[in-house]
Amino acid sequence: MERATTATGQRPPRDYEALRAELAARSGSLSRRLAQVAQFFLNHPEEVAINTLVQLAAQAQVPPATITRFAKELGFAGFAELQAVFRERLLGPRLPYVSRIENRLPAGNPPLADGDLDHPDLVFGGMVQAAMQSLLRIDESLDRQALSRFVEVLATADMIHIAAARGAFGLGAYAFYGMAKIGRRVSLIDNLGAMRAEQVAAIGPSDVLLAMTFDDYTPETVEIARMAARNGRQVLAITDNELSPVAGLARHVLYVNEARLGHLRSQVPAMIVCQAIIVSLARRAGGASASG
Repeated sequence: MERATTATGQRPPRDYEALRAELAARSGSLSRRLAQVAQFFLNHPEEVAINTLVQLAAQAQVPPATITRFAKELGFAGFAELQAVFRERLLGPRLPYVSRIENRLPAGNPPLADGDLDHPDLVFGGMVQAAMQSLLRIDESLDRQALSRFVEVLATADMIHIAAARGAFGLGAYAFYGMAKIGRRVSLIDNLGAMRAEQVAAIGPSDVLLAMTFDDYTPETVEIARMAARNGRQVLAITDNELSPVAGLARHVLYVNEARLGHLRSQVPAMIVCQAIIVSLARRAGGASASG
């Protein structure tokens, strides 16, 4: 049977990477509700692969009909056909990835029920499982060439300005600490006194802004990135997917999709990415000193 086509006559995406590219191309053109579904689907691909339409609608906080409309907007016959793309990502070509999860995750740590949250040992086990899943996912998905370009820009910048708040503040503070310890000129844009505009104005033409924000997309961090881009300053971003409001503002982006446990997000994969960047910058600084 012929598959449905999109409004432009194109066939729907046949795999997850094509789907991500399609959604990135449509960024800004989807309605608010459909954009909400797109964000949820890209942030929670495993849940989309295994949960029912009704369950996903509840998690994404939209009516089930909105998810069906989202699927048809992309050219799929319905939700089941769209879900098959996510299932193939999980179980098809990436079967070794699934095996690695099964082999490495500790036994006896199924997803937590509400009642389990009263037991710290079960919460701990759930957090460990979420972190391990996140690490395996980032090992599979992180663009190594993008990481190299990221480090190259940071290494040649006169000064690095970091914007990270709320849930991402710990990552930003750690990046500030690590970069300062290896001798880089670095500042943390903390919006103290609501003076983020003045802090952004201090970013020099040879400096770079490193913005970190994830699926809550802290408005202050997004605004800082917009102001820097508007001033012609170079922006780098660590965020969760192509639909992030800072992705289109950045010269280079690293995508880190972090697992969630309830309302908490595992920061382990993003921390590993930050540590890899800091170590790489330290190595380059050491090599430059040795050759100088």
